[in-house]
Amino acid sequence: MATPFFKMSGSGNDFIVLDGRVSPPGDWPPEQIVRVCERRHGVGADGLVVLTPMDAGSVRMTFFNSDGSRAAMCGNAALCSTRLSARLGMAPPEAMRLVTDAGTYRTRSLDPGERAEVNLADFPVPGPVPTIVPEAGERTFALATVGVPHLVIQVEDVDRVDLARRGRELRHHPAVGAAGANANFVSAPPSPGLPWRIRTFERGVEGETLACGTGTVAAAAAMAAAGQATLPASFVSRGGALLTVAGRLDAGVMRDVWLGGEGRLVFEGVLA
Repeated sequence: MATPFFKMSGSGNDFIVLDGRVSPPGDWPPEQIVRVCERRHGVGADGLVVLTPMDAGSVRMTFFNSDGSRAAMCGNAALCSTRLSARLGMAPPEAMRLVTDAGTYRTRSLDPGERAEVNLADFPVPGPVPTIVPEAGERTFALATVGVPHLVIQVEDVDRVDLARRGRELRHHPAVGAAGANANFVSAPPSPGLPWRIRTFERGVEGETLACGTGTVAAAAAMAAAGQATLPASFVSRGGALLTVAGRLDAGVMRDVWLGGEGRLVFEGVLA
């Protein structure tokens, strides 16, 4: 049976989103997810999301990477899920609860426009990783878990990073754990008042994605803890869109975390 889908973009991080009332997560084995996420012969996406309404105001977000693996959380997918859940009448736009494998988060749509916000769980401030040997242009390394593990690498200029090579090396570095971590490269604004810049090599995608919401949160916490950024902070992703991170550092913990960004419906279609 043909399956309707929604193509969503969160700052260039793109997803195939399904209504779980029509197509539940159990209908999607890994090999089928890989096929529909493939960019030449499928729809093309960084991941596949299934949204299933629960009790009043709550929606379950089941997230799969484009390689078919299941991931606990994705910030940009959460922003897209918030906007689409409201559009489909699954939950009220001004206040909903998004249930993920990493926990339950408060989210809300920001009108007018295509932006949304998600209130992420508190997490320990990113810690230094002294065992990683820096290459030219790399300054600091910090590791945190924001739904999934993130390595934050401060560099002189993100545009000069050989992300395909260095991102893959750091994503698999022994210092980040056996499961690996997303590698997020950040560089300071060229002048005061402008956003930080960020690029991400994402595990599960195994390549560069145009934005990573939870990676941006990890980067904001790492730079704030190092005294190099103030919160709230803004970041421009490789996709060119703006992500904002609000929160406060309190006794080694990042608290009251809100991630803001795009949750744009690109088009609707039917999977044959």
